[in-house]
Amino acid sequence: MPLSMPTSWLDMANSCVDVLKSQVETEIKAAMTYLAMGAHFARDTVNRPGFSKFFFESASEEREHAIKIIEYLLMRGQLTEDVSKLLSSRLLPLRETWSNGVGALQEALELEANVTKRIQDIIRNCEKPNDSNFNDYHLVDYLTGEFLTEQYKGQRDLAGKISTLGKMMTAHGELGEFLFDKKLLNNEV
Repeated sequence: MPLSMPTSWLDMANSCVDVLKSQVETEIKAAMTYLAMGAHFARDTVNRPGFSKFFFESASEEREHAIKIIEYLLMRGQLTEDVSKLLSSRLLPLRETWSNGVGALQEALELEANVTKRIQDIIRNCEKPNDSNFNDYHLVDYLTGEFLTEQYKGQRDLAGKISTLGKMMTAHGELGEFLFDKKLLNNEV
């Protein structure tokens, strides 16, 4: 016989629960794209270990974001079913090869900007959900404090890397990417 659990403490609007569940998938898709980038730059024919390391670390960060959202949903009592149902089979990376490092960094910046926009949309929608009069201040504060600052810093970091790499390639051609890769590997950029 299942235990009868009080539900008065469950106060998240269904629309907010749904968009958070969708955000888990967004974060995992970003992680898969970064894994593909890391693997691409690790290939012997590309051999850019700095880019590879950077993108593998980025994949871990996105995976950690997905875990934080799952933990948040669990804390709020919203994942009472099989957690594996959060993920679909559509979690393939956006692509698997890149022509150069600057293109990959530009795609990473676009990816981060899209993730940031989705988080902003969740915040906006959960301040005044359509299906509830409840303003979820806690969720909004959590996303604003835990995610947005990190997103903005990450976007700024990527923009700086793109700028630096572009200048190095203008000055040194393909050697510029090789030198930038060494700087990435040694955490100098």
